Amino acid sequence: MKQFDVVVVGAGLAGLCAARRLSQARLSVAVLEARDRVGGRTWSRALADGTVLDLGGQWIGPMQTRVLALARELGVATFPTYNEGETQRLLPGNLEPVLQNLVLLFGKLDAMAEQIPVQQPWTAANAHEWDAQTFQTWLLANVTDPHTLVLARLVATALFTVEADELSLLHVLVYIRSAGSIGNLTNVTAGAQELRFVAGAQELSRRLAAQLGDNHVRLSCPVRGIEQTSQHVTVRSDDTSVGARYAIMAVPAGLADRVIYLPPLPGRRSHMHQRIAPGEVIKIHCVYAKPFWRLRGLNGRAMTDTGPVTVTFDNSPASGSPGVLVAFVEADEARQFRLLSDAQRRRAALDCLVRFFGPEAAEPREYVETDWSEEEWTRGCYGGNFPPGGWSRYGAALREPFGRVYWAGAETSDVWMNYMEGAVRSGERAAEEVIAAIG
Repeated sequence: MKQFDVVVVGAGLAGLCAARRLSQARLSVAVLEARDRVGGRTWSRALADGTVLDLGGQWIGPMQTRVLALARELGVATFPTYNEGETQRLLPGNLEPVLQNLVLLFGKLDAMAEQIPVQQPWTAANAHEWDAQTFQTWLLANVTDPHTLVLARLVATALFTVEADELSLLHVLVYIRSAGSIGNLTNVTAGAQELRFVAGAQELSRRLAAQLGDNHVRLSCPVRGIEQTSQHVTVRSDDTSVGARYAIMAVPAGLADRVIYLPPLPGRRSHMHQRIAPGEVIKIHCVYAKPFWRLRGLNGRAMTDTGPVTVTFDNSPASGSPGVLVAFVEADEARQFRLLSDAQRRRAALDCLVRFFGPEAAEPREYVETDWSEEEWTRGCYGGNFPPGGWSRYGAALREPFGRVYWAGAETSDVWMNYMEGAVRSGERAAEEVIAAIG
């Protein structure tokens, strides 16, 4: 059995950033990854003509300093998301007052979020009150206009990929606090959707893995068990065992609970895993000869409460050719969409795009659909969400080490939770914790 200073479980951004920092500290490290690729929830696929589609996470914003710095260090180029022209908002009611109401609502949420301590949200003065209700309950008590309520709920599903009645109000506020404001979360320009990667977001992980070397990153190696003593950790997969002084788990919470731990996980930690629920999203790319919507003065963005597709963006490459629309089917719409046949799903999605952008949208030359709930080693995106009671009862366990096992992953970050920025920060934070433990 090979011996290392640290074993990292998971070769997404969190795990690879942890391994990179450990290597910089001159510690020996092995990374075990269940998939046959690195990147986790970032996954970039090149079409026959070389066009890169990001099947998973893809956007970063100017305030996300660590992932931007990492991209510069690795030589991974970015370009701005296309955002010129009109956004299609197919929503009920008179849009102008509805948008004004939404701005006021966002201001109220931002003010509440500012009261939350970033590193310990459960200690906020109103934490228990906010955590005892769903976001839907709060919206119903604070929004009188039904059209504003529709749009507010739509924003919630777009950000969290679950319905408003599945979310703790405190979780929504923690999310806003971790990003700085709800505008940072929702905006393209100067927001979280401002930039994309020329070679796709997965290129960050590919280059991190290349720096570590093939001998240190093992693919198709799902971890089944972790056994620890007071001095040592043994990590077991199907056909190998690796020994180390410490381990870092850098996988989604729901997957972490598939592993058999000896001794067993503390009850609080295990119960926390069972309460962090992943979102539901199906991401669809439609590729056209050209971005025809731009000629009509449209920016490729659409938002509607009549699904199954509720949100779209222009996802064309930096050159603008071919034209690519990305469409999102989220939350309850995704749960229903998944029950349809392949042909029914394609038709339903394209019917939405035709409604947004006209008849030219009906015949893409490529249609690529990615259902993240069907991905065995993810089981949902964009990230994990706490229901009512989750943060106040289990939040303190989120980053708490279990003996010689430490925790990383975008869900564990107190800054930009569930984003690539959060993944990078979580990996670096877990690595520093292990470095300090080793002394």
